[in-house]
Amino acid sequence: MSKIAGRKKRIIGTTAALVAIGGGAAFAYWTAAGNGSTSTSAGTSKSFTISSNVAGDALSPNGPTQTFTFTVTNPSDAGVQKVTAVTAKVATSTGADWTAVSGCSKDDFTVGTPVFTAKELAAGASATGTVTLQMIDRPGVNQDGCKNASVPLYFSAS
Repeated sequence: MSKIAGRKKRIIGTTAALVAIGGGAAFAYWTAAGNGSTSTSAGTSKSFTISSNVAGDALSPNGPTQTFTFTVTNPSDAGVQKVTAVTAKVATSTGADWTAVSGCSKDDFTVGTPVFTAKELAAGASATGTVTLQMIDRPGVNQDGCKNASVPLYFSAS
């Protein structure tokens, strides 16, 4: 009898264990729906930097032409920026009309069309171009104010 009682205890214990395990394995769930989104910001372009140097004889009315070699640089740490055009004019460092010298102004000079090929510049990359500057002869106008004047050339890249 003790064998039967031991067996019954094992069956009862096993059954209890299976019920406990089976009960723990029951699955319950909620129904749900959801949406999500995220965003990141794209950077902004950085202004190109432009430097130049000049070669040629001193300017004089209807005299020699000076040629400026300019370099456009993409100052970005990462990313490509396209430079499509470069313009140049006699102007202050802010692009305002140059009138700093009495008797001499932007009207005493002609700036050629910059020679520059539009291109994409990788971060830190540069491209060069040239532009000419000449003092024009303004008949009937005393241009002595331009003698020894430092004539500023303003570049703009886009």
